[in-house]
Amino acid sequence: MDRRRAGNVVGFVLAAAVVGALTGLAAASFRVLLDHATQWRASLSHWSHGSWWGPIVVVVICAVCTAAAASLVRRIEPHAEGSGIPRVEAVVAGRAEPGRFRILPIKYVGGLLSLGSGLALGREGPSVQMGGSIAIIVASATRRSQADLRVLAAAGAAAGLATAFNAPIAGGVFVLEELVKRFDPRTTVATLVASASGFMAAYPFVNSGSEFQVPPLADPQLAGSGWVLAVGVLTGVLGVLYNRAIMFGLRTADTSRWPVEVRAALIGAGVGVLVWYSPNLAGGGDHLTQEALLGHGAIGAVTALLVLRFVLGVLSYAAGTPGGLFAPMLVLGADAGLIVGLIATQFAPDSAPSPAALALIGMAAFFTATVQAPVTGLILATELTGSANQLPPMLGACATALLVAIALGSRPIYDLLTDRAAASTVTT
Repeated sequence: MDRRRAGNVVGFVLAAAVVGALTGLAAASFRVLLDHATQWRASLSHWSHGSWWGPIVVVVICAVCTAAAASLVRRIEPHAEGSGIPRVEAVVAGRAEPGRFRILPIKYVGGLLSLGSGLALGREGPSVQMGGSIAIIVASATRRSQADLRVLAAAGAAAGLATAFNAPIAGGVFVLEELVKRFDPRTTVATLVASASGFMAAYPFVNSGSEFQVPPLADPQLAGSGWVLAVGVLTGVLGVLYNRAIMFGLRTADTSRWPVEVRAALIGAGVGVLVWYSPNLAGGGDHLTQEALLGHGAIGAVTALLVLRFVLGVLSYAAGTPGGLFAPMLVLGADAGLIVGLIATQFAPDSAPSPAALALIGMAAFFTATVQAPVTGLILATELTGSANQLPPMLGACATALLVAIALGSRPIYDLLTDRAAASTVTT
């Protein structure tokens, strides 16, 4: 009996490793193609300034790509809409059926179209759902039980997130903290094995270093704790508003009488105007996050950017296309922290933390306020930047942001979206 149980565990772990490796390859290729799309979008924007009809071409291309992505979702696979993380969470919790295998190609192609067109969406959502779909395929092929299938879906999600952000630890912790909400040995082993194998499989194809660069940051001092708490309060309030705005946008889209393709085309056209004006303002926003983490910007300009990206993120997610929330949230959090840092340098230049440090702290705190997964927020910010000496103030800001979010009665964004995903499964 012990030998049979050991064999079952080994087979299960091997299945998790296969899920992770396949997810790593899929997510890595997705990421590479998105990088090419981003470069092409910048080239298109540069070319469009050479003629009067250039802007029209940019707007039409962005509108058509966004509408095509929304059409693929509506006509072929509705469960490929949005982030995909809530859908995987519903499957892992047993609140939704695993779904059809065609989620994988629709998420891949639709994600390339929507993110490539410049919508303010992240690559991690499609990567996570692709990992969950690959897990379902592997579980079906190896005839695993329904319980094992759900655990493998969580493991595939971890591999997808690990590859999307070069953050294998954060990928595993996020799934355990947010998706499955438990750390039992079987789930933990499968999740960490899949995350590690996914990261290894993607290693030859993507940059293995930190996603973002930060300048050398001074060790935190107690004299700057007031500014850290200010970042926590600001990101807590902002996170609550963002969650409510996202759900309001989805409710408005769900009750709209306009065809999905028309709504998506209009949103894509608006993004096209932004791409023509300045391609760096559109897309997932990695460049904007990087600028904030370097401490660059003036208070007025960063505040305007924060408002623009807030609205753009809500509109993009309501377009009904594949795309995640992580990357846009990183921009908002880093900019919120940067604003506090720029103000601090004017009022307390000798004792306040640097703007770059507060931008990093804001990134973790805003994620905590919206997702309410503080451990993931701390690890993700650290892995993304390779900077660990700001962990103490990050912990304080995250705790403050979480307290503000709970006090204002805000639920985690993925819990809200999971309820919506589970409800759509019942109605369909």
